[in-house]
Amino acid sequence: MRYIDFKDGILRELHKNSTGLTWLELKKRLHLPYEQPCPSWVERLEQEIGLSRTKGAGRAYVWKVRPKK
Repeated sequence: MRYIDFKDGILRELHKNSTGLTWLELKKRLHLPYEQPCPSWVERLEQEIGLSRTKGAGRAYVWKVRPKK
C-alpha cells in the first residue's frame, strides 16, 4: 500500500465520522494489512491533514481530522 492510498482512505473515513474512529475501527473498515500504523505516516497525517489523536476508552486513541470546509 502506498502512503497516498493510506492517507486518502483515512481521510475519507474520518470525514464520514465526525466523532472520530480508533485505529482498530479504521483498520477494519479499510481492510488495512497493518497491525499498528506506521509512526512516520501518522506524523505526516498530522502535518498534512490535521490528524489529531485523543485518549479514548481503555488504551485506544480516537483519530479525528478537521471538518471539511
